[in-house]
Amino acid sequence: MFSELFDDFYTQLLRIACRICDSSEVAEELCQETFLRYYERRKRLPQGIEARYWLIRVVKNLALSHEKRIRRERKAYLDIASKPMRESLNQGEIATLSDESRKYVQEALLKVPYKLRVPLILKAYAEYPYSIIAQILHISENNVKIRIFRARQHLSKYLKKEDLYVP
Repeated sequence: MFSELFDDFYTQLLRIACRICDSSEVAEELCQETFLRYYERRKRLPQGIEARYWLIRVVKNLALSHEKRIRRERKAYLDIASKPMRESLNQGEIATLSDESRKYVQEALLKVPYKLRVPLILKAYAEYPYSIIAQILHISENNVKIRIFRARQHLSKYLKKEDLYVP
C-alpha cells in the first residue's frame, strides 16, 4: 500500500518541490521527508488517492519553509558581510576597492535608460540645480525631479546585485 503510494506520487511531488526550490537535490530530500511523515502518520491519514492532496500540501509547505530559511540565512550573511570591518584595509586596498566600486557604478549607470540617465548625471556629477537641468533638457522642473527619482531607482536595482565597498 505505502509502496504503491510512493510509486504513484513521488515524481509529481518531486516536480512540485523542484519548481519551488530550483534544486533537484533539495527536492529529493523534501520528498523523502514528506513520505517519511506520511509513513509515521499513515494510520490517521487518508489512504490511496486522497493521500495525494495531503502529500502535495506537505511537500509544498516543506519547500516554502526551506526557501524562507535560505532567504533568512542569505540576509543574515549579507548583514554580517556588510558590517564595517574595513579597519584592517590598507590605503592600496581601499583605493582598489573604491576603483572597482566606481567601475560597477559606471556600468550600472549605463544600464539606466538614456532619458533618465542624463538628468541624473547632470545632477549628481555636474551638480546642476533642478531648474538649470530643466532649461538644458527643455522639460519642466517637476519632470526633472521625476526622471532623477526613477533613474536612482534603476541604479539602485542594478547596484543591489553587486556587493560594493564605497569609502
